[in-house]
Amino acid sequence: MSEQRFIDLETKMTHQEYLLEKLNKIVCQQQDQIDRLEETLLILGKRLHEAQAGPEVGPANEKPPHY
Repeated sequence: MSEQRFIDLETKMTHQEYLLEKLNKIVCQQQDQIDRLEETLLILGKRLHEAQAGPEVGPANEKPPHY
């Protein structure tokens, strides 16, 4: 194998390793974001379920103090 060809292969391999590390970092960030979004969705789902299941209490259903 010629010296230049060997250098070219090493250069390509180094570039691919860099890209692989960069892509792995992006995938990890995306997984963290997905985990946070799933947690938020569960919390909002519980709140919605509680709001629909419970009695309506709040300022919209209360008479003003002057009545």
